[in-house]
Amino acid sequence: MWFQIDREGTKTLTQQIYEKLRTYILNGELEEGEKVPSTRELAASLHVSRNITLEVYDQLASEGYLEVRPKSGTYIAAGAAFLPSETGRPREEKEKLPDSIDDIIDFKASTPAMDHFPRKVWGRLAKEVCSDAAEQAFGYHDSSGMPELREELTRYLFHTRGVNCTAEQIVITSGATQALSLITGLLVKNKQSIAVEDPVTDEMRNIFTYHGADLVPIPVDEKGLKPEHLPVDKPPGFIFTLPSHQFPLGSTLTIQRRIRLIEYARKHSTYIVEDDYDSEFTYEGSQVHSIQGLDPERVIYVGTFSKILSPGLRIGYAVLPADLLADFKKLKWYSDRHHSGIEQLIMARFLKDGHFDKHIRTMKRIYKQRRQALVDSLKNHFPDCRIWGHAAGMHLVAEFPSIVFDEKLLDWIFSHSVRVYPVEDYSIVKGNHRNKIVLGYGSLTPDRIEEGTARLEKAIRSFPEK
Repeated sequence: MWFQIDREGTKTLTQQIYEKLRTYILNGELEEGEKVPSTRELAASLHVSRNITLEVYDQLASEGYLEVRPKSGTYIAAGAAFLPSETGRPREEKEKLPDSIDDIIDFKASTPAMDHFPRKVWGRLAKEVCSDAAEQAFGYHDSSGMPELREELTRYLFHTRGVNCTAEQIVITSGATQALSLITGLLVKNKQSIAVEDPVTDEMRNIFTYHGADLVPIPVDEKGLKPEHLPVDKPPGFIFTLPSHQFPLGSTLTIQRRIRLIEYARKHSTYIVEDDYDSEFTYEGSQVHSIQGLDPERVIYVGTFSKILSPGLRIGYAVLPADLLADFKKLKWYSDRHHSGIEQLIMARFLKDGHFDKHIRTMKRIYKQRRQALVDSLKNHFPDCRIWGHAAGMHLVAEFPSIVFDEKLLDWIFSHSVRVYPVEDYSIVKGNHRNKIVLGYGSLTPDRIEEGTARLEKAIRSFPEK
């Protein structure tokens, strides 16, 4: 019995394991009367505490899913599964799972190389900040964030991204996720729509729909979002775009389309929300400046340190037009009062002392090497494969002309201990990207990238249903 658990997710390990086992039982994947592993065995296979598996088994037994037989073991209880539907696949046809979680090569996108996080420098700065900071640094602060960090961000964003703002226009958030959630709550009223790039990350879609917004999908091609598809009759609350490195297709929005996008926002009195999540990592040519620099009054700029440094820091920020600032700060205050002041001061020192620029230069070299390793490996194993998007970030999209990545094929690939992500999963309008997959390389070494691509080829070539 094996399955993957998310150690960085919002659900506890106990809840994840309980829900997974409960689903297996209800769906009949664990059959009536089947003996389950002991709590000790399950804990060892999932690399969790035995106390967790004990709690899960106790809960499942109390709800009737499991039957404990003294001196024999624990079994799936009778009548705990739904009858199989006529359209469901028989159990014997289900794909086998990988033998070990440690052996899976996961091409998950937007996952930075955490082994290169500058721990020593960050630790030293943390010690210095805690020793030298005034007493006020340990108290309550303005909901906008620490002025030291906002001042450093103002200079950094202007010189590297062409963002035109003052420190007062920056609000520090708990990652880009909180920033986008607050923006949605501020701008979307009475189920107003949001125009979003299609395809787009599912996390963003979930944030928008959680606030009750209707999504208007705007198609994306090699030049980015297509402004001619923006709604005319009923303008959206805002337009969400990732113009520097679109996710997942990787395209860069051209200047012509940026201008048309701004003209649309001006004409219809709406806003553009620019998510600039990994633009620091550009491997061909120079960085394209932000849309915000073209029209600071119509563009809300969102950034994060999660992809550059570590998701664990949870430091993001929003740059807002002056007319939205007061209401946004009020929402921020009611959301969490303010982000950790000490962490902000450490981040400010990290920027001011030049460590941030040094880290970016180091990671650009590493990610460029890993991207090239993936491109070379794909071309070697799949000569007709097409690489989408600008050479940037920590992922690419690969298009396979004669392959459809449906659920059966993806399960088969996973059974070969490699995980890939279909672009269709990120699509609102289905059917346009069935032969494309997203491959992240940020957290994989060149050797693992080559091994993963080899496994992918082996899985596709051996797939029984073509």
